[in-house]
Amino acid sequence: MKKILLLSDTHSYIDDTILKHAANADEIWHAGDIGDLVVTDMLKNIKPLRAVYGNIDDDKARMEFPLHNRFMCEGVDVWITHIGGYPGKYNPAVRAEMEKNPPKLFICGHSHILKVMFDKKYNLLHMNPGATGIHGFHQVRTMLRFVIDGDKIKDLEIIETPKRV
Repeated sequence: MKKILLLSDTHSYIDDTILKHAANADEIWHAGDIGDLVVTDMLKNIKPLRAVYGNIDDDKARMEFPLHNRFMCEGVDVWITHIGGYPGKYNPAVRAEMEKNPPKLFICGHSHILKVMFDKKYNLLHMNPGATGIHGFHQVRTMLRFVIDGDKIKDLEIIETPKRV
């Protein structure tokens, strides 16, 4: 069983609230638009981190993190990418692989809109944790916390943090 903290779109921002939730997870997953790598360095000092780079990330982030991160967590096939779209409107860059070999859990960021949807066509759970940083149009910063237990994804919680400063 693994407790996961999922965040995205930090845009170089990290605070004690993020760090507190990170400390309570077994793994931290970041779905891109990291910004300054100080963010991921701080997270890596707390718990194991899996991340991808996003469209705002520089060459340093692109050298450290992949565009796509596909892995097994317990019995769940996970695919994280920054710009992935959502059920019915997947990004063309992921659509072909999605049709051939869909994961059980597909995670992306980019939109700054928290969204969790089940895709019946590909029999997968889609998650976008929204934005955890303070830059962008969102009014509430969000993250997701959930548990992977064997091949089950359960105990999903939305973490909302105070309005942007």
